[in-house]
Amino acid sequence: MTKPLNIPFFRFDQMHGPIREDLLTAATRVVDSGFYILGPEVQTFENAFARYCGVQHAIGVANGLEALHLALKTLGIGPGDEVIVPSNTYIATVLAVSYTGATPVLVEPHMDTANIDPGGIEAMITPSTKAIIPVHLYGQSCEMHTIMDMANRHHLFVIEDNAQSQGASCKGKRTGSWGHVNGTSFYPGKNIGALGDGGAITTDDSDLAADIRKWRNYGSSVKYYNEIKGYNCRLDELQAAMLQVKLNKLDQWNDERRRLANRYDQALSGVGDIQTIRLAAECTSVYHLYPVRTSLRDKLQTVLSAKGIGTLIHYPVPPHLQAAYRGHGWKEGQFPIAEQHAKTLLSLPLFPGLTDSEQDYIVETIQSFFL
Repeated sequence: MTKPLNIPFFRFDQMHGPIREDLLTAATRVVDSGFYILGPEVQTFENAFARYCGVQHAIGVANGLEALHLALKTLGIGPGDEVIVPSNTYIATVLAVSYTGATPVLVEPHMDTANIDPGGIEAMITPSTKAIIPVHLYGQSCEMHTIMDMANRHHLFVIEDNAQSQGASCKGKRTGSWGHVNGTSFYPGKNIGALGDGGAITTDDSDLAADIRKWRNYGSSVKYYNEIKGYNCRLDELQAAMLQVKLNKLDQWNDERRRLANRYDQALSGVGDIQTIRLAAECTSVYHLYPVRTSLRDKLQTVLSAKGIGTLIHYPVPPHLQAAYRGHGWKEGQFPIAEQHAKTLLSLPLFPGLTDSEQDYIVETIQSFFL
């Protein structure tokens, strides 16, 4: 075992260092422009991100939660409607449904992929079901071809939660381009992150795109004329300028994440009772996270921390057990796969700039723990 290192769960230095001057140039351009809300930087980034995702329209918004919320509002979803969401997700997915007054209906994931099980979706469809929100969790695409076929048969909307998977694909088609209208997040730690909050909605539907632009801007398409009771949740010019710089690096960063994930896959195969997340057929991942599952999760996390290795749990409490949803009627044991993931999953460091020697140290520490 090599001497202890200090390896955080995530760091920005190797990502931001090479583009620092470009980021500063972009920031200066915004400062000097005197145009800070819904100006040329937002429009330029929206066009570039739409091309990247393979859609006609991208609409910049304040954050990922508002992206999902406005997507649902634009589709007319509200009280009395049901929206199917994964039981294994960050709570923002469920909150977006609750914001509209609709009812979230939880469906368990595949144990191996951690993504929503299409078979479970069909079993939960009722006459009140209006939409499905598949979450591309940890960076891996859901089985979108199957989900879209099901949605079309039942005349349901699909809203992809693409917050963790910008650049992933299913059957060669990128996430964020499958659903009727889709939301993503540019939280700083995402594969493409702003230097603050940010998000976007993607769609091929021009009418929906026009409506979303109103919803994000006080319900207005012409200043001081308000057609609907909208919101103030716009992507600002400075973040859009930062994201333009970062979008040019996204594929390179994703390739590095895949390389590191492949090294983890090989090194951790057969180590103790560790199980890694498996890819569904014809689906790719951009490895926003690299989670492993083990019955000794808490002990392993303690040992890794003592050795200077940062880890996180994604997520320690599933949505149905959160205090915020105590009155919903969900009970412990109702979604056992989500609960098992919450009890056994540990995310290891994986980010562009993590060195092979650092990763080897992490692996050696894990291997020694299970000896």
